[in-house]
This record gives sequence, structure tokens and C-alpha cells, in this order.
Amino acid sequence: MDKVRVRFAPSPTGYLHIGGARTALYNYLFARHLNGTLVLRIEDTDHVRSTDESTKAIFESLNWLGITHDEGPYYQSERRDLYKQYAQKLLDEGKAVYQDDPAKGRAVVFKMPEGKSIRMDDLIHGVIKFESKFVGDIVLIKSDGFPTYNFACVIDDSEMGITHVIRGDDHISNTPKQIALYEALGKPVPKFAHIPLIMGEDGSRLSKRHGHTSVGEYKDLGYLPEAVFNFLSLLGWSPGDDTEIMTKDEIIKRFTIERVKDKSAQFNLKKLTWMNSHYIKHKPAEDLFGLAEPYLTKAGYDLSRFPKEKLVRLVDLYRERIKVVSEIAGITRFFFEDAVNYQPEAVDKFIKTTEGKAVLGAVQDELAKITKLEHEPLENLLRSIAESKGLKFQGVAQPLRVALTGSSVSPPIFETMELIGLEKVKGRIKEAIALK
Repeated sequence: MDKVRVRFAPSPTGYLHIGGARTALYNYLFARHLNGTLVLRIEDTDHVRSTDESTKAIFESLNWLGITHDEGPYYQSERRDLYKQYAQKLLDEGKAVYQDDPAKGRAVVFKMPEGKSIRMDDLIHGVIKFESKFVGDIVLIKSDGFPTYNFACVIDDSEMGITHVIRGDDHISNTPKQIALYEALGKPVPKFAHIPLIMGEDGSRLSKRHGHTSVGEYKDLGYLPEAVFNFLSLLGWSPGDDTEIMTKDEIIKRFTIERVKDKSAQFNLKKLTWMNSHYIKHKPAEDLFGLAEPYLTKAGYDLSRFPKEKLVRLVDLYRERIKVVSEIAGITRFFFEDAVNYQPEAVDKFIKTTEGKAVLGAVQDELAKITKLEHEPLENLLRSIAESKGLKFQGVAQPLRVALTGSSVSPPIFETMELIGLEKVKGRIKEAIALK
């Protein structure tokens, strides 16, 4: 088998869609598994809709996902002379003709041979046959001088030595046109693999109404690239068993085009979010803080007031309670702001009761006797209060948790108190006792 060469060829008319990202990923995995080459080509011949902003966003999304290319990027807008040379070749051979339109101008059109049967042996869908009479003639060069998608695609794939074309199955209808052009030009036809489309959870094609559809939106929400990479790899492909969590290297090692399913995949946001929480839980603390820092800063928190090691510890404590990194800002608000944002129902249940006030008063008295918060002495102190009042430990921990964070949910109370600091703990307990 000759060395594999595949390409990812997005049109820069918008951001990188989840479906496009999966196509890029499958080309990347196929190339890496077989030690092949991945070419990046920007199909920007739609000069009206193509933008530099979209091109930049595509690059950023691919880089974020860790999908690296080996050649390119090539830009079709810079290759117009090449397409015109090939169009002239077909004109000279009588396989194409000029077509004049009084309103639009002159175009070059390929005349589809009559009575021709075109066969595609798709690596995913099997053999598909097309009759030329249903395919029709093909515009090669539009009246504005730019090539059509099908013509530029064939020329570029041929010139770049592409051996396998892996793309969405919405391109199946383009394939007979492209095969006819390869044959007319006397060029080898690459192997095709058309991936079924991604559907929303309601069974219709994935769109904005199903939620976020661009890679950039998931990045901004705080999804981790390795989680999205892992999730997308399984969106239409199976490793052959029930394994779901896999590293990039494991996915590359196990990826084969034969295991890509011929049925549409369903985008399951809950599964992606579950997978993301798994990666958050296993992220090194320093790295997780680096991911969380922009969200904390955006929330207006002055991080310079705190030692970095304390901030890293804070984020580390809350990793179990967040599914996406952006949630970190809201859930750690109590740490950064001087005033506690109390949840009314938590206050009513745990503080505005005789028992709650008594517990906080007892904690206040004991804390007045110490000068430093340390885990083991603190645990002994709180457990002795619970025992003296005939309560389970949660009977002490919950009123204290609400007093310190405003919420009845937080990481272990000892670590929370140590993070807040003794003086601030005393002040918040005093404030909570005064609540009416």
C-alpha cells in the first residue's frame, strides 16, 4: 500500500462545526494510525462568504483539539491559474465547452458522457452506482473566474496526491461528478469514505436548536480539548469493545476506517459533559488552575490578593463538583468575596433554628481559644462539639458550611475552613449568628 495521504479541506465561511471537527479528527486518526500525511487545505473559492476571521477560528479550533497537519495550509484562492490550465486542457480535448449567459457571463462546463455508469466503492457504505444521465453536466469555472467546488477539489486532490478522501456523507452526491472528472483528466481516483452525519438527540440533523454546534463554543464553556477529542472519536466509530475513556495515543492505535459505522451518530451532550467531568477530575492541580484562572478573572475576582498555592488548592478541592471549568467561578464565589451570598433556603434550614444558632455559638467559643487552623485539631474540635450536643457530625458541619459559604454544599468543611482562614471564619460565624 502506498503511503496514505488524506486532507481536511474546510470552507472558511463560518466557525468550525462539530461535524467538521469530527471529519478533521477522523482524517487525523487515519493518517496517524497508518503513519500517513494529513494535508490542510482552505477551500476559499467562495470569495463572497469566505473571511479571514473564519479561517483564524478554524485554525484555533484545530490547534485546541490537538489536530495537527503535516502539510499546508494551502489556499484555493491562490491556485486559480492552475484550475484554469486544467479547464483549458478539457476545452482543448473537446470534453468541456464555453457556456454564455447574457446576465452572468461566460462559464466553462464539462459535458458528462452519455450512457456512462459511474461506480464508487465506498469504504463505509460499500458499492454505490450512479448513471451519468442523472448526474448532468458540471460547471468547472464560473463566470466570475472562480472554480466550482467539484472541479477545484478534484484538481487539488490529484495534485496533492490524496489517496483517501474521508468526508461527510452529504458529499456522496458530489462523488460521481468528481469521479467523472478524474477519469476525463486521466488521473487516479482516490478511495472514498463517507461518514454518516451527526444527528441531534431528536433524530434530526445537528443544528443550533440542539444547543452549541461550534468547537469554539465548547472551548469557551470550559470543556477540555481531550474530552471533546475523545467524545468526537466515538461519535460514529467504535474501538471494538465498550471502552469509552481513551487517550489520544490509544485512540490512534485502535482507529480503523472499517470500524466507522454506516449509520448516523447521535450527539449526546450529557455523555460529553460526563466525559468532561472525568477529565477534570484527573487533571493535575496546577493545570486545572491554569484552565480555571481566566474564568475567575472574568468574574471580577482579584487573584493577586491570594497566594497561588491557595488558589490551586481551592480549584483542586472543587474539581469533584464541576462538570465544566466555567462553573468554578460561581461555586467558589464565597472565597473571593467578603460578603457571603446566602442561599435563603439553606439559612432557614440550618442557621435560623435554635439548634443551628447553638452550634455556631459553640464553634465560635472554641475558635476564640486557638490561633491557627489545622486539619486534625479542627476535626477533633468539631466532633467534640457534635458529641457534646448529641448530634451527628453533619449537625455541626452543615450550619457551619452555610455560615462560611452561603451554601449547604461544599468540599469537606475542614479544608474549606483552612482555605478561608481563621479570622475570616470567625467573622462569618459572627455574621451568621446575627441573621434574623
